[in-house]
Amino acid sequence: MPLALLPAAVAGPVPIQAKAPAPVVRVLLQEAPSLELEAASGTLRVGDGAGRTLLELAPGARLQLRRSGPALEARLEGAAGGPRRVSLPSGQAWIDPAPGQRGNGDALLTLQQRRYRGRLLVRSEGDRLQAINLIDVESYLPSVVGSEMPASWPLAALRAQAVAARTYALRQRRPAAPFDLKATVSSQVYKGVEAETDSTREAVRSTRSQVLVHGSSLINAVFHSSSGGLTANSGEIWRQQLPYLVSVPDYDQASPVHAWQLRIQPDKLTQAFREINGAFRIEVLSTTSSGRIRQARVTGPGGSLLLSGAELRQRLGLRSTLARFDFEASPRAYPSLPPLPSLEGVFTPEGIRSLASGVVQAPWRTPRPPAAPTLLVSGRGYGHGVGMSQWGAYGLALRGEDYKEILRHYYQGVRILPYSSL
Repeated sequence: MPLALLPAAVAGPVPIQAKAPAPVVRVLLQEAPSLELEAASGTLRVGDGAGRTLLELAPGARLQLRRSGPALEARLEGAAGGPRRVSLPSGQAWIDPAPGQRGNGDALLTLQQRRYRGRLLVRSEGDRLQAINLIDVESYLPSVVGSEMPASWPLAALRAQAVAARTYALRQRRPAAPFDLKATVSSQVYKGVEAETDSTREAVRSTRSQVLVHGSSLINAVFHSSSGGLTANSGEIWRQQLPYLVSVPDYDQASPVHAWQLRIQPDKLTQAFREINGAFRIEVLSTTSSGRIRQARVTGPGGSLLLSGAELRQRLGLRSTLARFDFEASPRAYPSLPPLPSLEGVFTPEGIRSLASGVVQAPWRTPRPPAAPTLLVSGRGYGHGVGMSQWGAYGLALRGEDYKEILRHYYQGVRILPYSSL
């Protein structure tokens, strides 16, 4: 997963408050004007906030939920006796295993064609409904590991992912908020039971309760797909330099996005830089110590824009900010992409840092191009580049490193402890 920037990425240490053997996390699965779910296996009950059972869903039964003023309306279809409808004035509904089935792991619900364990809270938020999965972290993680990393990868890499994901999830718990995490790359990907495999369950089981700690607090265990050879300092990407999120050499040479190229046609440049009607010049004004673009100036027919590396990446749809730009005056002049820069020395910090340095000179001498230009981007890595590189974990696992060595490489100075000890 590759991960997006989160406010927690720049927050201070957050100690664990609860010491339960398996803490519960709350994951936002879906947000929509109405929701439809099914009982995938076992019998589910629909209750209100007072613990009263209003409906029961047998396997195959469908439940439709929508707002009705301040209340929540639940309609049960496919049940014996025909459709049934109930109103929940509180605007909340709880869906969980019926009495006698709790804890057996067999009662699953289906939402968006995916099956989930645990309980589901449906609540009104503005004009939409939120479906929030409440699940203990050890039951949540096998799906996260399988959603974030290929289940066929070495067990050491899967274990490193399990510990990082457990730490990340527990650090995100916010009791005052309606949910802790999203099921997308905004937090970490969670695709339900279908993403679980024997290998991901073993990775979680064999690292049960283990988390990453710096001082006496959980770390912000961010991770990304591939750094392109050198991870980034957190303080150069976000607002705060954390002592354990420092730049280290990566071992992601096997990554399919270790090195990449992208051709961006003139019409796409016009869409990306509407204020200046496109672009024919990009000046990289400053880079981070790991070679990522910190600030750039984009010049087009309508003027110039000063953008951060993150803004430039978002506008152009780049895999990372470790990139170099070249323009060509006429797309017909180049039937195929030019070769990537030489890989010689690229795995050294100096080689990587030089990738985005300097000013991009247009291949023409006049202030503006003779024709709409095409932008060629040569880059490395995928994601923000901070913390553990997933492809780097794969590479280290192939070298024989165990998961603890992998984690200590990407998160400098951390300890691996059971969450019950915090």
